[in-house]
Amino acid sequence: QTILIQNIYRNPQNSAQTADGSHCAVSDVEMQEHYDEFFEEVFTEMEEKYGEVEEMNVCDNLGDHLVGNVYVKFRREEDAEKAVIDLNNRWFNGQPIHAELSPVTDFREACCRQYEMGECTRGGFCNFMHLKPISRELRRELYGRRRKKHRSRSRSRERRSRSRDRGRGGGGGRERDRRRSRDRERSGRF
Repeated sequence: QTILIQNIYRNPQNSAQTADGSHCAVSDVEMQEHYDEFFEEVFTEMEEKYGEVEEMNVCDNLGDHLVGNVYVKFRREEDAEKAVIDLNNRWFNGQPIHAELSPVTDFREACCRQYEMGECTRGGFCNFMHLKPISRELRRELYGRRRKKHRSRSRSRERRSRSRDRGRGGGGGRERDRRRSRDRERSGRF
């Protein structure tokens, strides 16, 4: 039920170089904004196209096999399978997407405990995941929205079943989501 999207996140701090090979300074605020935009775009795309996302994590390691990897854990295994098939026929930021099913379901076991404490001695080349955190605001927006959705879904189910008993139908509000999805596709984003 987890998929791995290989090397899709490009950390601007790792890739911001001038013509002479020196690195450009990217502020922490700019870095977080860039990362939050990336995270929100991918998370939203996964939920809208494939199914409910339980958890999504992005590796901040530097080793080739982990750099920029995104792990998406779906609620349902079928959604993960559908995502892998579809994503392998897509591109992101001018690069083909390489996605595969992953056996990782418990990210706590795969994470570097030292990194979480702020003291990994192996640095970016550690073989345990160094997960890049999203801002609190974005976490609340993405994961909080789901809680509201679940609450409203269960309430609307109750309302629909009550209204069916009374002979009335229920209505959906998916048109806004469809418009957003079309706009995103037209803009050439994910």
